[in-house]
Amino acid sequence: MASVQLHHVWKRYPHSSQAVVKDVHLEIADKEFVVFVGPSGCGKSTTLRMIAGLEDISEGDISIGGEVVNDLPPKSRDIAMVFQNYALYPNLSVFENMAFGLRLRKVGKADIDTAVKRASRTLDIEPFLNRKPRQLSGGQRQRVALGRAIVRSPKVFLMDEPLSNLDAKLRVHMRAEIIRLHRDLETTFVYVTHDQTEAMTMGTRIVVMKDGVVQQVDTPERVYNRPANLFVAGFIGAPPMNFVDGRIADEDGTLYFHTKRLKLPIPDRVARELRESAAGAGTGAGLRHVTLGLRPEHLGLAGVSPSAARFGGTVDVAELMGADRYLYVNTGEQLLTVRTDARIRAYPGEKVEVAADMECALFFRPDTGERIGDR
Repeated sequence: MASVQLHHVWKRYPHSSQAVVKDVHLEIADKEFVVFVGPSGCGKSTTLRMIAGLEDISEGDISIGGEVVNDLPPKSRDIAMVFQNYALYPNLSVFENMAFGLRLRKVGKADIDTAVKRASRTLDIEPFLNRKPRQLSGGQRQRVALGRAIVRSPKVFLMDEPLSNLDAKLRVHMRAEIIRLHRDLETTFVYVTHDQTEAMTMGTRIVVMKDGVVQQVDTPERVYNRPANLFVAGFIGAPPMNFVDGRIADEDGTLYFHTKRLKLPIPDRVARELRESAAGAGTGAGLRHVTLGLRPEHLGLAGVSPSAARFGGTVDVAELMGADRYLYVNTGEQLLTVRTDARIRAYPGEKVEVAADMECALFFRPDTGERIGDR
């Protein structure tokens, strides 16, 4: 098994003034499961393909197992890649698809047979070894693609949106299968997805990218609860975080977040952090323009939530989402998403009082987008 290091890696295409991957510096530990996530075109798949050797590096170094692999072809990097479209040979059986790479490496027939059957048992596809890919479902084809990677016993597994062609129910099942596979194989996994739910549930660490730049590298919990900036805060989480532009005022020692219609007291612990941050920036403790971030689950209807920070609004839309109900509340300035229990009923046009759990509030600099404080 092996670690993977990207040392100030750039990717530029000829005749283009913009780099598609910009100065990525990252260390992936042996046996880690790291997920690259971001919107389409952010550079995550290009980064994965550079690790695989399918794309040339414009600048920087990539190491696998401590060896710089910039000039090594894919077959010499001891990696296995699983693609979005499975990339199976339609005229070969499942067994032959899984054995193909081993045959190219001149592995003996008995060893191939043992490796394929062991992998097929791991992935529960042993009954399908004599079938052709067209006779399989999407989930079964993806298992075959995984099996073809497993039999090679690579140092690193690279996966490029492998579940995006599956339906929602099957994606959930295959997510669990891949997590189990990582645990059983004890191998380094590098996974690319645009689906933040996949990233949150699968990765030991998440790499969030935007416009070719790494925005944050951290555990799923910290990315969710301590996003580095406005982009990460808005991209991770469903429904997305609510953002409100306003200012902070100190009134007789108590900090408040103000807009034209809102006045929300800031708890002492959060206020202390804001003051320390302001003092560190040399801005003093006076008025300050900020963007408030509150996740929908940190808003509730007054009477249900014990929070003292309250404001009024009108329900614009109510969506029943199984165990939850999402209320889109118009404050007179903007729509805020409130996540409530499905048993709590509120209807479009109804006036409600919303309670905000300001202990969970995050504040961002509107000019740079960076989160304020170290929590």
